[in-house]
Amino acid sequence: MTLKIGQFEPSAPVVLAPMAGVTNAPFREMCRRFAPGLIYVNEMVMATPVVHGNDKTDRMISFGPGEHPRSLQLYGSDPEIMGKAVAKLCDAGRVDHIDLNFGCPAAKVTRRGGGAAVPARPELLRAILRAAVGNASPYGVPVTAKFRMGLFDDWLTHVRTGEVCAEEGVAAIALHARTVQQHYSGEAQWEAIAELKGAVGEIPVLGNGDIWEAKDAVRMIAETGCDGVVIGRGCLGRPWLFGDLVDALSGRPVRPSRSLGEVMAVMLDHARLLAGHLGENHAMRDFRKHTGWYMSGYPVGPEARRRFSMIKSLMELEDLLADLDPKAEIVEDGERIKRGHTNGPVKVSLPEGWLDGHRREQLLGDVDVPDDADVAAVSGG
Repeated sequence: MTLKIGQFEPSAPVVLAPMAGVTNAPFREMCRRFAPGLIYVNEMVMATPVVHGNDKTDRMISFGPGEHPRSLQLYGSDPEIMGKAVAKLCDAGRVDHIDLNFGCPAAKVTRRGGGAAVPARPELLRAILRAAVGNASPYGVPVTAKFRMGLFDDWLTHVRTGEVCAEEGVAAIALHARTVQQHYSGEAQWEAIAELKGAVGEIPVLGNGDIWEAKDAVRMIAETGCDGVVIGRGCLGRPWLFGDLVDALSGRPVRPSRSLGEVMAVMLDHARLLAGHLGENHAMRDFRKHTGWYMSGYPVGPEARRRFSMIKSLMELEDLLADLDPKAEIVEDGERIKRGHTNGPVKVSLPEGWLDGHRREQLLGDVDVPDDADVAAVSGG
C-alpha cells in the first residue's frame, strides 16, 4: 500500500498521532529509529501563541536535525488567527506538513468551541480549513485534518466533515472512530471509517482507534478500505510498534514481543534524549509517566512501579533498571493492555447556546467564533 501527502510518500501508510506531552522531538526520534520514513506529528500547538510568539511555543514547534517531514498539528477556532499562524510557519520554512485538530474531546477545549466542537458548525469548519489551506498552498505545504465521529452517539458528523475537508482541498483526513461523548471508552467503531471512505471519493482516509498491535492495522485496512492508519495510545511505551507496523503492512513477519532487557535499553535512550531536550530535572519528572507505559505487561512488581513513578535523575533510573530481570517476558496479551486515557463516556461540554434552536439531526451553519475560543491551553487531539 502507498500513501502520499503532498510530495511526501511514507515508507508505509502509518502516521503518529500528535499527543500532548508525548510526541515531542525525543519521542519522535525514538519512533524513527525503529521506522524511518514515516510521518511523525509533533504535539498540538495553539494557533494564537504561534501568531504572537513565545519561548514555550517556539520550543514546542522545534524539530530534530534531519527530521522530515516536519509535521505539526495546530488547534484553533478563529479562521483569521489560523490563517495567520499557518502563513507565519510556512513563510519561516518551519514546517513541511500541517495537521488541523478537529477531534480533541477535552472539556476545556470543546466548551470554548474548539477541537471536536468545530464540526458541529460546518461553515466555521469550512472557514478554518479555507484559511489554512489558502495560506499553506503557496508554499507547497499540505494540510490534513483529524476529527471524531461527532459529539454524540445519536448525532454523527464525520461524513459531512470529510466532505467539507475534501471540498476545501485538504490533502488527507483521519477519523478517530469514537464520539466526543464516548471519549476513550469502549471499542472504536471501525465501521464509521468504512462509511467515511465510501463517502469522500479520492481523498485519502486514515483510520484511528484501538490499534494496539501491528495485526490490528492490517485488519483495520482490510475491513474498512482505509488508506492508512494513525497510531496514538498503542505506541505509548512501545516506539518499536512502528517498525512492527512497517513489517506487517509490507507482508513481512513481525518480531516477537521484546524482552524486558530490550525495553530497558529503549527506556534509557529515551530518557537521555529527553534530558538533552528539557534538562535533566524537568525531563525526569516528565519521563515518570513513560516508565509506567514501558513497564505495562511486564512482571516487575508494584513496588518497582512505584519507585519508577518517582524518579528524579538519570542515575536513579539506571539504578532501578539494574535491579530488574532483563530476561523477563511480557505476560500473555500484554501488548493489548490499554495505555493512556481510558475514561468515558463523558458529558459533552460546549459553549452556551452552541446547539440552541437546532435539532441534533441538523448540521449547524453558524460561523461565529466564541470570544474566548483560543484562551485555553489544550491537550492534543
